[in-house]
Amino acid sequence: MDSIQLKAMAKINLGLDVIRKREDGYHEVRMIMQTVNVYDRIELRKRSDSQIRLTTNLHYLPVNENNLAYKAAKQILDEFPFLGGVDIQLQKHIPVAAGMAGGSSDAASVLHGMNQMFALNLSLEELMARGVRIGADVPYCLMGGTALAEGIGEKLTPLVSAPSCYVLLAKPPYNISTKFVYENLHADQLKPCQHPDIDGQIEAILRNDLYGMAQRMGNVLETVTIPACPVIARIQTMMRESGALNAMMSGSGPTVFGLYDDEKKAKDAYWNLKGKNVADQVILTKMTDAAYEMDVL
Repeated sequence: MDSIQLKAMAKINLGLDVIRKREDGYHEVRMIMQTVNVYDRIELRKRSDSQIRLTTNLHYLPVNENNLAYKAAKQILDEFPFLGGVDIQLQKHIPVAAGMAGGSSDAASVLHGMNQMFALNLSLEELMARGVRIGADVPYCLMGGTALAEGIGEKLTPLVSAPSCYVLLAKPPYNISTKFVYENLHADQLKPCQHPDIDGQIEAILRNDLYGMAQRMGNVLETVTIPACPVIARIQTMMRESGALNAMMSGSGPTVFGLYDDEKKAKDAYWNLKGKNVADQVILTKMTDAAYEMDVL
């Protein structure tokens, strides 16, 4: 196998709670993660030398160790220097800096793809142990599907597939720093009503209860991001008024997603948002269980 192509899937958070700030500076979280059918395309190709060359369709993205896909390749080649090198062609379609784990998903796909292309025979658990050194979301992006994430996001418990529905995504024309959000979050000052019912949401998922799952959606990081970026709340209101069962910000934002049980309502809401000039990217999709899809070339 000299080359391989992969689809690196995005994620949303159906629920995101922050329990406390740890002594090491990280925040302890409880999140329900879900893969959605929005993806970057990655092509990996073997090199005869030991170099890593990353190219991308977005001129402003780094093509060195500041890119998580590059960092993932370097980690593998540092551990297995006899492999040679790799060319990485990255076509970005997941909104950037949007709370959808695009960079982490790219890194996960590079780890998985190099494991396959070079026949390293690393297990999923072994890949996840390497992935967490790149970023807290990378282990989940290797696993995909519906999962409870705890700790800093690396402790994963797979769940049954979330109830099927339409997912409308809207990325406002702003970027919000994850570091800014967590530095300005005061988890110890949150009221009990501001914490989402993660356990109740898990129970709803186990019952395949879409409405119960949607009703319990919540993200404590909105207490920081909405004051900083009020258009997030405006998009949520627009989605709910257009028939969304609920609408919420994903991750540290600013992407907002709404869940719909009706295709026509979802499509009408899509075109309505496209015409309102509140988001520079609007995407209608569905949930998926696949972390990535792979084609051998």
